Amino acid sequence: MAGSSEEQGRGRREQPAWSPPAGSEPCKLRLYNSLTRSKEVFVPQNGRRVTWYCCGPTVYDASHMGHARSYISFDILRRVLRGYFGFDVFYCMNITDIDDKIIKRARQNHLFERYREEQPSAARLLEDVRAALQPFSAKLSETTDPDKRQMLERSLQAVRLAVEPLERALQAGLAAGDVDSRAQVLLEEARDVLSDWLDSARGSEVADNSIFSELPTFWEGEFHKDMQALNVLPPDALTRVSEYVPEIVSFVQRIVDNGYGYVSNGSVYFDTAKFASSEGHSYGKLVPEAVGDQKALHEGEGDLSVSADRLSEKRSPNDFALWKASKPGEPSWPCPWGKGRPGWHIECSAMAGTLLGASMDIHGGGFDLRFPHHDNELAQSEAYFENDCWVRYFLHTGHLTIAGCKMSKSLKNFVTIKDALKKHSARQLRLAFLMHAWKDTLDYSANTMESALQYERFLNEFFLNVKDVLRAPADIPGQFEKWGEEEAELNESFLSRKAAVHEALCDNVDTRTALEEMRALVSQCNLYMAARKAARRRPNRALLENVALYLTHMLKVFGAIEEESALGFPVGGPGSSLNLESTVLPYLQALSDFREGVRRIARDRKVPEVLQLSDALRDDVLPELGVRLEDHEGLPTVVKLVDRETLLREREEKKRVEEERRKKKEEAARKKQEQEAAKLAKMRIPPSELFLSERDKYSRFDENGLPTHDADGKELSKGQAKKLRKLLEAQEKLHTEYLQMVQNGGVL
Repeated sequence: MAGSSEEQGRGRREQPAWSPPAGSEPCKLRLYNSLTRSKEVFVPQNGRRVTWYCCGPTVYDASHMGHARSYISFDILRRVLRGYFGFDVFYCMNITDIDDKIIKRARQNHLFERYREEQPSAARLLEDVRAALQPFSAKLSETTDPDKRQMLERSLQAVRLAVEPLERALQAGLAAGDVDSRAQVLLEEARDVLSDWLDSARGSEVADNSIFSELPTFWEGEFHKDMQALNVLPPDALTRVSEYVPEIVSFVQRIVDNGYGYVSNGSVYFDTAKFASSEGHSYGKLVPEAVGDQKALHEGEGDLSVSADRLSEKRSPNDFALWKASKPGEPSWPCPWGKGRPGWHIECSAMAGTLLGASMDIHGGGFDLRFPHHDNELAQSEAYFENDCWVRYFLHTGHLTIAGCKMSKSLKNFVTIKDALKKHSARQLRLAFLMHAWKDTLDYSANTMESALQYERFLNEFFLNVKDVLRAPADIPGQFEKWGEEEAELNESFLSRKAAVHEALCDNVDTRTALEEMRALVSQCNLYMAARKAARRRPNRALLENVALYLTHMLKVFGAIEEESALGFPVGGPGSSLNLESTVLPYLQALSDFREGVRRIARDRKVPEVLQLSDALRDDVLPELGVRLEDHEGLPTVVKLVDRETLLREREEKKRVEEERRKKKEEAARKKQEQEAAKLAKMRIPPSELFLSERDKYSRFDENGLPTHDADGKELSKGQAKKLRKLLEAQEKLHTEYLQMVQNGGVL
């Protein structure tokens, strides 16, 4: 039997056409590229893979905050590209362990220690120091850099001050012990002066290559310790110049074969004019205006490589060394041009080229490396590969200043990483860096660090409050409460703040704006929790947990939270957070509940001693253990695990505020007492005697004690008399009031 027409119509119906949403164009990651001096859309050459080379340190001394500026900043960028944008980053960094600075420092250390082992007599030491001061003084007179000059002057003054006591001791014929102690002081003060002098005289005698490897090996180890302490991720590949000498020799040889290098007196130089005039090549891509800057070029060549004979080997003053013929007292390796050592710039080209090939996505370094180092790297690498794209994106971190000044040993503001970590934690330093643009100058100062500390405290307090909310007992269905207008509004703000953070990170990884958006999100959550608390209602745990987890995730991405922490900052240091919180908090909660019950009974039965003990537990005992109890009227006590030092500082601040309040109260009471005493003293004066003590102003009075003439015998004007009469009438009232008080026994 055929179906009805209505049924047949239903069978023939089709789904209506679907229209996709218009959507919006997602923002793209843009990075500030020094090759264009503008923000460029970041497009890796091979899908999601990113090859990245970063210039590492020249290891001959302690790492300082200038190093931290670069390596923390690049660590943040690397983490964001990997952990936020999802790129597969291969990060390579070098260690410069062959360099003019290293050679000279190693030689000087070796020669000075050998001199010390000889145990020179006091007389010989004085003679040697006087001899060493002559070239040192000449060097000082030739120095024009104000910072270096100030440092040399300070060294010279220190040596002269140490010379005088030893001279006097020898002249006076003091005991050997007294002479020896003063000689040791001079030896230490004159270390730099003597080292320079010894190197000039005997440096060419140092021939053992191990002397030149011990110094960089030690300082490389210290550098890695500093990076680990700063929570900087280790590179995926680490290259040392000393391990890549054969590759460097091959690299230089091909540049020569390609026609861009030439051999001169056993050294090999890069022909900048030939390269610049070749089709498809350009010299000075990063800082073209600096090409020809001889001061910068000489600094790039190194102190041991700018002698007149070395400079005369070049076809052009702009040419730079690819390979340096070793002089006596310098390490050397065999090569086709005779024994020598690598130039500074070539090391990065050869090592990066070996690992990353003809073109890398990102090359990074400090702002001061742009010229000549990075411009020379680009030139020699593109000469080797015969291309024009060795680096696609060049990133340079900004300078670091110390309280507005250039960091310099001469200014006594030289801050090592170890020194900085004695004052602030690695997280606090990183937050300070996150609060500034990575490519701009960062001023390391008390104000900068205070801002970072405040930000850390602000976020930490939020995390502790959310943890308290999440600890409240609830069954699984009870964990999902109905949303009201407040929750919907907060969630909308959450989504918009997340979008703003994303836009900020797309905009050249603008962590400063990202952190401000995160701060604003926390502020809104705090307002929501405060409103709930005022209404005696628990806040929505799922919503707050989502916000806290997002913030934790972002801080992990930035490297400001260690991986072990599930929510918020770790408690008790890396590796101990989960165990400490999960183990200790149930016991602390039981203690808090017991304390609250005892306080309730003590209030009901009016036992103030028990309440005082309860307060002492909260204010004195538990802070020493890193525990904070927060009592809220009508609500359960909040238990928080907080850094012990933070709690002790809070306690001291609370005591300071209470002491100030007590002093102000005492001062107000004292002033009130003085005012009352003054008023009482005035009330005691009979009206007729009020003006009698002012005979320097008035010469005649009427029968009531009212002045009629001034000190010169001139009769007072009507206006003056009227004013004085009012004062007299007021005193009559006061005195009458006083007499009444006496009559009633109110005044002793």
